[in-house]
Amino acid sequence: MIEAFTQSFMLRAMLAGILVGFMSSYFGVFIVQRRMSFMGSGLAHAAFGGVALGILLNTEPLWIAIPFTIIASIGITLLKDKTKLGSDTSIGILFAISVALGIIFLSLKRSYTADAFAYLFGSILSVQTSDLYVTIILGIITLLTLFRYWSRWAYTSFDRELASTDRIPVTTDDYVLNILLAITIVISVKLVGIILVAAFLVIPAASARLVAGTFFRMTIISIALGVISSIAGLFTSYLFDLPSGATIILVQAAIFLISVIYQKTSAQESI
Repeated sequence: MIEAFTQSFMLRAMLAGILVGFMSSYFGVFIVQRRMSFMGSGLAHAAFGGVALGILLNTEPLWIAIPFTIIASIGITLLKDKTKLGSDTSIGILFAISVALGIIFLSLKRSYTADAFAYLFGSILSVQTSDLYVTIILGIITLLTLFRYWSRWAYTSFDRELASTDRIPVTTDDYVLNILLAITIVISVKLVGIILVAAFLVIPAASARLVAGTFFRMTIISIALGVISSIAGLFTSYLFDLPSGATIILVQAAIFLISVIYQKTSAQESI
């Protein structure tokens, strides 16, 4: 166990896991409370289009995937606000377009590349210093939103119409939340992969919702579970030579099961 801390790639992976665990679990509480779980999956697959374009252009996929996914998140919000379509339909349309573009981009890449596989299933041990810089910057921005946006996002999550009546800029706040969520998802893809990133957003927040009595406690518990599961999953994958992303998700699934049992036990004791 101590040997892991002496290796630079493990230190980078650990720091990335802690930061991504914090950000994903923080934004996850709003996804779960607003019943937007499909949003995480949709933006993750939108990121696939950006990753594929980056691979085609022989550049760092992360730098292409971030603006690509931000555009997708803005498009989803625009479709929802400016048309009669529901959010699930808007997400489904952008989801399909992004995946289709990703497939085309990869088909145009004549030489074989392992990058696509790494982004599909996650490769946290390959996190580079440049990836960490981006993650740290986003982590700082996320921390700042706790003071400026958390109460407004929370208010809107419970009663959107009343929040709008109280002159909270609901639509503007939606764009800010979705853009930050898009960037977080792209960075999380490096950790757990496109296929599993939606679960990484939802499971800690869902576990927290089962045991927390207030939304503030749900936020704190979700963040704690996201960070702890990232660390535990990373070490477990290192010790048993397992895929890191999938191991982290399984650790979160175990925590979720414990939360379900705890909730049922607490409910029975209160009767």
